[in-house]
Amino acid sequence: MANMMIPVEERHLTPEQVDQIDRRRRRGQLLLVVGFQALIIATIITIWSGQDFTYSPGWIHPLGYWDALLFLASLICIGVGIQLRRGLNEFFSY
Repeated sequence: MANMMIPVEERHLTPEQVDQIDRRRRRGQLLLVVGFQALIIATIITIWSGQDFTYSPGWIHPLGYWDALLFLASLICIGVGIQLRRGLNEFFSY
């Protein structure tokens, strides 16, 4: 009897195709971990970037710009990670 937990489009794959899907999903898990870790660090750095925006004169706010860039990179990693992990039925991959 076929395993009904496997999506229909993945039931008749060759071993090479299964390995390729597993690599894609592991890469997605890695990007999710990196994205959430970067999100935590960016949230902590927001304290210092707020001070930078308060006390730095004019448009010179390097820490604020780096913090905004870190938030953007984090959101991109999380989005791509979710996209690469599509089709995974389990909550934890390992």
